[in-house]
Amino acid sequence: MHDSELPVVIIGAGPYGLSIAAHLRALRVPFRIFGEPMQSWREHMPRGMSLKSEGFASSLSDPDDSFTLGRFCESAGLPYKDVGEPVPLERFVSYGTEFQRRLVPQLERQRIERLDRRGSGYTLMTSTGEELSARCVVIATGISHFGYVPPELDGHPPELVTHSAAHTNLERFRGKTVAVIGAGSSAVDIAALLSEAGATVHLVARRSAIDFHEPPVEHRSLRARLLAPRSGLGTGWRSRLCTDAPLLFHLMPESFRLRVVKRHLGPAPGWFMKGRVVGRFPMHLGTSIGGVEVRNGTVCLTLHRKSGGSTTLEADHVIAATGYKPAIKRLPFLADELRDRILTTDEAPILNRKFECSVPGLYWVGLASANSFGPLTRFAYGAGFTARRLTRILAGGALRFEADPAAAPQSSAVG
Repeated sequence: MHDSELPVVIIGAGPYGLSIAAHLRALRVPFRIFGEPMQSWREHMPRGMSLKSEGFASSLSDPDDSFTLGRFCESAGLPYKDVGEPVPLERFVSYGTEFQRRLVPQLERQRIERLDRRGSGYTLMTSTGEELSARCVVIATGISHFGYVPPELDGHPPELVTHSAAHTNLERFRGKTVAVIGAGSSAVDIAALLSEAGATVHLVARRSAIDFHEPPVEHRSLRARLLAPRSGLGTGWRSRLCTDAPLLFHLMPESFRLRVVKRHLGPAPGWFMKGRVVGRFPMHLGTSIGGVEVRNGTVCLTLHRKSGGSTTLEADHVIAATGYKPAIKRLPFLADELRDRILTTDEAPILNRKFECSVPGLYWVGLASANSFGPLTRFAYGAGFTARRLTRILAGGALRFEADPAAAPQSSAVG
């Protein structure tokens, strides 16, 4: 441990944490980064799923864009298309891990157990008991702490009810009856994988229909491109504005921002999943959960239909594939006093245009920043904007430091 205060500590090593680290390293800003590479993707998503994002929108960010997903696949001899080739989860995790190896070799695979405020800076304790001081801290912990379980399902034992983030290997459900709650990509993906693993699956959703993405068209007419331009979040001017103008989004009234983040790009599975679910298992659409009872180790769900009437569904297990909602109270490493000083809206931190919350020097990225910068930062595609903007802020302005030659890359990222 160094006696001097570090300029920056990054907590988390997913697409956002690794991208920010790669940019800081190129700028020779001294920093330390902690976490397991791609942990949320590796440990909290089911094996066999594919990303909903197109290939061109699934890269991490380095300053020269020298190690994109496309470059990785080319060097590894793996299939890849910018558009129209689903990206398997395992391939994305392998890419992110190789990105870390090449561009962020100083990653420390430890947890941060405690983060607290001290004076004008921060103190942190690692899982090995090391204590360190930092002037600025970037929280890039991803989605793993933010799984949302509806109130009617919350509080039941994990043997019977879990969030989709609790599952990677679904073989344990072979021969079991499983109710999957939700209508988005998480729900549809896990329902399909459960069915293919030998489970009896029931999909339950309030929506009256599953809103699958339309298959992408690789070569689009000029008229189609003008009417609905392509972006990293899909086609259409709304999505294009979200990707191209996140700072403009930040200027909008809070009520507008919260409404857009909640409604734009709602539950919608990838186009490639339709053939794996339609007609493969029962879907109880247009229904809501009216009650939950546990009887002899079985979960009994009372389902109310929008069209009227109700029915009962019995299952050995219920999986809430109901998405993610940032809430700082769920981060176990935040000291109580520090947590109490962070101003929030809808349980997420309120951020200025620098990604900084109400406590100076504490920055939030990824899903936790979506209420401030829009739907862009709910997805890996937002790592580029975030890394470029935040690292310029950290490297200049109030931060003054001696350039550290050891922090700079010693060779090209591609080799």
